[in-house]
Amino acid sequence: MTRAWSWFFSVVALATLAFLVGIFVWQSVPVWQHEGASYVTGAKWFFREKEFGALPMIYGSVVVSIVALVLAAPLGVGAAVFTAEYLPRGPRLAVKVLIELLAGVPSVVYGLLGILLLRDWIYALFAPFDLLSGDTLLTAAVLLAVMILPTIVTLSDDALRAVPAAQRRAARALGLTRAEAILHIALPQARRGLSAALLLAMGRAVGETIAVFLVVGRQDNNLPERLLSLRPLLESGQTLTSKLGSSETNIGYGDPLHWAAIVGLGLILLVLTGALTVLGASVRRTSHA
Repeated sequence: MTRAWSWFFSVVALATLAFLVGIFVWQSVPVWQHEGASYVTGAKWFFREKEFGALPMIYGSVVVSIVALVLAAPLGVGAAVFTAEYLPRGPRLAVKVLIELLAGVPSVVYGLLGILLLRDWIYALFAPFDLLSGDTLLTAAVLLAVMILPTIVTLSDDALRAVPAAQRRAARALGLTRAEAILHIALPQARRGLSAALLLAMGRAVGETIAVFLVVGRQDNNLPERLLSLRPLLESGQTLTSKLGSSETNIGYGDPLHWAAIVGLGLILLVLTGALTVLGASVRRTSHA
């Protein structure tokens, strides 16, 4: 009976997801018919001229998430190594609880802290580059790095603790120091779990809305001529989530084509976050197996 109920609720969850995806696809059909592939590859978004190109927002989401991951990954994995390998059980659990509490802080609180503290700090730090304001892609990336840090630490700690203690003792018996045992035994065997932690954290970063909305500047059509250029990080930009969280969502509801373009952004965001989450979860299950 338990197995039947489990199957039932699993089917309901999958059917609900399929229904949501179907709604997004159906609602966004007009913009795909109007723009075609240029909806994804187009660099201009002017809804009054019926021109919809989502590439600058995709670029903003990807760049902000990658920079956030680059900033948070070393600190998060390092903290996980400390909690999993050096702290005794009692202090480890206390530290882990405190870290997980950070994950429960509402994103709007992080956004307000970004406005009060981080925005001015970024502006002062990069003043020689003639910033127009502290609302930049870099500000959003640094803020996201703080927000995804608890995810990286918690999942990385779990991955390291899953490595059998017997292997650590065997390494120490062979003459390896604790640091060498961590470097050559624990980290290589936990690499799949660590990769899953980073993928899931990036999925969280891509889907974050309110905090990014408050500090990213929300400037449309900020697509650099060279994708590897660092200068756009110091300028205001737009992400998929900041566009969806703006007043344009309400404006677009009265125009079928504009509304389809907004829903299309939601579909792209759903695909990105879903792919990262599924990939991270599958890597994590493989590592546990």
